[in-house]
Amino acid sequence: MSRYVFTATMVMAVVTYLVRMTPLTLMRGKLKSRFLRSVLAYAPYAVLSAMTVPHILDSTASPLSALAGLVVAVALALMKRGLLTVAVGASAAVFVAELFLIH
Repeated sequence: MSRYVFTATMVMAVVTYLVRMTPLTLMRGKLKSRFLRSVLAYAPYAVLSAMTVPHILDSTASPLSALAGLVVAVALALMKRGLLTVAVGASAAVFVAELFLIH
């Protein structure tokens, strides 16, 4: 292993450790701010959406078929359907959309 790769790996490990440990060392007690607690409660959903949605739109042969799958998935989720139903419905929507868009 070259010296550069080893140094880069160690720097990334230290940065990752610092990013994860800093909040734990700075915040000793329970958060008292209702606003901050509500912001942190929604953070996982926002991060997951920010990472997932761009890849959803690039995952098919056509962005239009991906958009069709996304719309169906959101509609089924808003109707309180289960995860399997949402996944199968979105996949079926993409399949049908690509049948009409490609052929």
